[in-house]
Amino acid sequence: MRIHPLDLAIVVAYLLGVTGLGIYFRRGQSDVRDYFLGGRSAPWWAISFSIVATETSTLTIIGTPAIAYGGNLTFLQLVFGYLIGRILIVLLLLPGYFRGEFFTAYALIEKRFGPRMRALAASTFLVTRAIAEGVRVAAIALVVSVVLGTSIRLAVFLVIALTIVYTFEGGMKAVIWTDVAQFLLYLAGSAITFLFLLHKIPGGWHEVTQVAAASGNKLQLLDFSWSLATKYTFWSGLIGGAFLTMASHGTDQTIVQRLLAAKNERDSRTALIASGFIVLFQFALFLLVGVLLFVFSQHAPLLSAGQRADAILPTFLAREMPTGLAGILLASILAVAMSNASGSLNSLAASTVLDFSQLSGHQTDPGKFLKLSRRITLVWGAVLIGFGLVTWGPLLETGLTVASLPFGSLLGLFLLGTLDKKATAAGAAIGMFAGLAVILSIWQFTAVAFTWYVLIGSAVTFLVGGLMSRIFPIGKLTQERSA
Repeated sequence: MRIHPLDLAIVVAYLLGVTGLGIYFRRGQSDVRDYFLGGRSAPWWAISFSIVATETSTLTIIGTPAIAYGGNLTFLQLVFGYLIGRILIVLLLLPGYFRGEFFTAYALIEKRFGPRMRALAASTFLVTRAIAEGVRVAAIALVVSVVLGTSIRLAVFLVIALTIVYTFEGGMKAVIWTDVAQFLLYLAGSAITFLFLLHKIPGGWHEVTQVAAASGNKLQLLDFSWSLATKYTFWSGLIGGAFLTMASHGTDQTIVQRLLAAKNERDSRTALIASGFIVLFQFALFLLVGVLLFVFSQHAPLLSAGQRADAILPTFLAREMPTGLAGILLASILAVAMSNASGSLNSLAASTVLDFSQLSGHQTDPGKFLKLSRRITLVWGAVLIGFGLVTWGPLLETGLTVASLPFGSLLGLFLLGTLDKKATAAGAAIGMFAGLAVILSIWQFTAVAFTWYVLIGSAVTFLVGGLMSRIFPIGKLTQERSA
């Protein structure tokens, strides 16, 4: 499917414009503090918007409506837990990040457990983020291929190449401010899509409620069942969503790097809490768009037999939206995807350079350190292109599942270091491996939903790590001697 030449021109102009905006922020960079934290000059509201744009991405924009299109609104229960998770981060983890000049989340782990555990935690992040971002890149490619009629391979190279350019040049400052622009644009675009869909449906909202009622539970929001195999229940959303957010926003360098880019702890705290309410609103909007797409397709089918549900939104935009408006909306989806990918590239580079000091050779020259950081960004760009060419399952749930597998071990490590004063490096390492082993076993051999993975993994890591720390206290003695 190819869009109108005017829409295509808008998409191309917008992508080039965003790339140019990112390059603009190269000015004034003198060291890695500027490159990885944007000089800690961004206001709290910009960081809040950037956090939301980071956790949203194209994966969410096209995947969330697809969930509602094929199911109902119960996914929103997971977002309730996102709010609780943010509050727990503010209380338990955030203060520790501002007790020193930290550039990565895992510097806190080194302070508590030593450099080896820092490297282990950073390695967990690097592998998880690279694979999860690969799923997101696949989502970007899906939109591009549907809209422009290109192959998936060409779409991956096109979008990531432009993203690499402005991330390489502009660093975190470019990431944050392009995130702000794209957040405002894609949220406005989503609202316009909702209103346009509602206008296109004969009978409007009354028809939506009628068709939804006839389909059974299309507008169902709450599910109070206790089944561990059901992905979206009130309990898995509230509890599982809270632990997932504690891991993704409290231990994942991609988000923590934005929190560290705030001027102070108060601004960081405000940005994080505010982002939770914004996310709740936007997920509700995305899900309702999915319901409306379901109702609209009863009158005018959008997908052909065997076509993936993830293609429903880009297909509607390309086929039904008026010329000009379709180009703007498609461009906003692609641009926020680029902003999201750029944030991951910058964070992957930051963790690689700063958490593995042997790679930088303990580099003290700020200029050379900055050049090394840019080269590592190029390396990770190539890795993301590779992962973007892999064929994944349903995009949003695949991304969440991939992230949930190791996140429990990572969160358990941070909680162990924060809450258990007797925890040792040896005990923490054993706990992490135990937590990961348990989750991989549950994922492979049981029907337990991914929404419980982080809770189970962090609990196993914390309990086993605490027990092993008391059995093997030598890790603590070694740390004290080295200090």
